Amino acid sequence: MNELLLRTASSLHESIREELLKRIRSGAYEPGSPIPSTAMLTQEFGVSPITIKRALRDLQAAGALVSVAGKGTYVKKQTRVLRKLDVATPLSEDTKLQLISITREKISDPVMLTFDPPKGGMLCVRKIIFADGGPLMYDATYLSSDVDDEIVEEFGERFVTMALKRHGIDLVNTDLIIDAAPATGKVEEVFGIPTGYPMLRRFYKITTTDPQVTVFGVVQAPFDLLACSVSLPLKGASSTRAPSKTVASKPGKRRASK
Repeated sequence: MNELLLRTASSLHESIREELLKRIRSGAYEPGSPIPSTAMLTQEFGVSPITIKRALRDLQAAGALVSVAGKGTYVKKQTRVLRKLDVATPLSEDTKLQLISITREKISDPVMLTFDPPKGGMLCVRKIIFADGGPLMYDATYLSSDVDDEIVEEFGERFVTMALKRHGIDLVNTDLIIDAAPATGKVEEVFGIPTGYPMLRRFYKITTTDPQVTVFGVVQAPFDLLACSVSLPLKGASSTRAPSKTVASKPGKRRASK
């Protein structure tokens, strides 16, 4: 079968690329699962490793595969969820929360330290956000550990920011940092991904109307699972008014406008 396949394509790597794509589309290689190694594919098709790598590179460029350094090549999940970049109201009707833990911890992540958080222990609330029947985001939120127990009890069913607002602590300002980093630790288990899988991370610092309560946190999701949108209002801009034109004045003459 492979010999016939190879003869019907314009080049070896193109024929192998089409065969692998066929297996992906048919479900033989399932989304999120690793494909056979280069050595195994080399043996199966009877070609050089260079030819296999060219075929895999084409499929990565086409968005069908993703390569994780030191781990292998995986079938890319094609469903990406779009969420508005708003930590104040991050839930929609199709999302659910699962509380993982409420502990006392120090913030140690180098990125989050740029927000200049307190150096002592803080209350850390860890949650998984589910959508469409699977995990969508992993959230770790830190805040002052002296928050009233009545508020803490609501963290199991609401986001920290929503619980605070219910008790009269409103949000004043949000600072965000968005980056990408390899998966490590708990997120590997949550999303069923290998160590090193690319993750989209959204760090946040939220100040509130209570000067004693500042919220810090990070939301993580596999880079091919979640996308964020943002709207930026333009203050003072008018979409209907045409800009005026000015004619530069010459020395000794009055400037004219029209």
